[in-house]
Amino acid sequence: MTKSIVVLGTQWGDEGKGKIVDLLSRDVDAVVRFQGGHNAGHTLVIDDQKTVLHLIPSGILNEGAQCLIGNGVVVSLEALKTETEGLEAKGVDVRSRLGISPACPVIMPYHELLDHAREKARGVNAIGTTGRGIGPAYEDKVSRRGIRISDLYNPGLLSEKLEEAMDYHNFVLDQYFGMQRMSFDRVLDDALQLGACFSELVKDVSGELHRLRTEGKRILYEGAQGSLLDIDHGTYPFVTSSNTTIGAVCTGAGVGPSAIDYVLGITKAYTTRVGSGPFPTELFDEVGAGLAERGAEFGATTGRPRRCGWLDAVALRRAAHTNGVTGFCVTKLDVLDGVETIKVGIAYRLNGELLDIPPQNAEAWDDLEVEYESFPGWQESTRGITRFEDLPANAKTYLAAMEALCGAPVHMVSTGPDRKENIVIRHPME
Repeated sequence: MTKSIVVLGTQWGDEGKGKIVDLLSRDVDAVVRFQGGHNAGHTLVIDDQKTVLHLIPSGILNEGAQCLIGNGVVVSLEALKTETEGLEAKGVDVRSRLGISPACPVIMPYHELLDHAREKARGVNAIGTTGRGIGPAYEDKVSRRGIRISDLYNPGLLSEKLEEAMDYHNFVLDQYFGMQRMSFDRVLDDALQLGACFSELVKDVSGELHRLRTEGKRILYEGAQGSLLDIDHGTYPFVTSSNTTIGAVCTGAGVGPSAIDYVLGITKAYTTRVGSGPFPTELFDEVGAGLAERGAEFGATTGRPRRCGWLDAVALRRAAHTNGVTGFCVTKLDVLDGVETIKVGIAYRLNGELLDIPPQNAEAWDDLEVEYESFPGWQESTRGITRFEDLPANAKTYLAAMEALCGAPVHMVSTGPDRKENIVIRHPME
């Protein structure tokens, strides 16, 4: 029996992970976030009612699932408070089911200021961050000057650590960026007040996961962003600040590799990207504009329009290998309805050399040429189809080609935004 599955993105994020986590969380005892912060937005649509989550795991709308935030997540207490209150206003019981690791780094107000200041200073070379302070918070974690959740409940220690951190960051804000220094007293008071809001929710997440596993409970690990945004394995420097690939489950939740039984790779039937960075299969014509319009391609966190393009099987193969993907869930298949000819990037050419996996030298992405294979589209609607046999013949052919080109079987297909609009070929928990 499958006890633990990982759901993660295999592209540049925005693949539709939240919906699938929400769907699968009906069959698990716990849902765990293990990396990233409130720069991730997971959109859930249930009976036409939309909920966007940024920090709280997407299992929160299923009453039987415990929701845990692991130590690999950087936490904005202000964002968590707003999200919690928004869910509670809808009648969702959050506090009895949410647990937060004491080892989570805290995103402080100066992190957000630094994020914005850096992006502005980069000008046309801006990375395209969400400006939420994610990167600076991870930097403080690595430099050992970060504030952790546990520090919020020791005022003397918090004051001492905060003074050291703010001496450094205020100097940078003032002397390098010419910005006003932040008030130590105000930042300290706000941190203590926000910490008090969540004191009863702090728990040893790693220990809780070990207990659940020992008792035979089912656990779902919810990834944020996508594999191509991984700080080590993505299109650096146009990446996020955390590891978005499979190894982050172990370090960000505190479990061993043997605790993972199945890896579900979420991928759109085409490709999108928010912000700057390489995108070899990007479309700049009416076909790309049509995908954006039909797919409502706007970032759940920032509202920024997403760049759209054909499926990139080369990059997807790398993601499948890196994550050890057991099966794919293909989302937004219905967005391709009516497209006469669908293309898939099957290889790259770099300086005359044919590549079937992406280069690891980030700068080389700018010089890639893509070789495509074309597939006939379908005119029938796939929206809301729940049985594989009811799909148009050309849609089945396209999915089979994805399996052959990308190195893993298709186990699920999403045919619309609602929780009910899915085809389950093989349930990950079987």
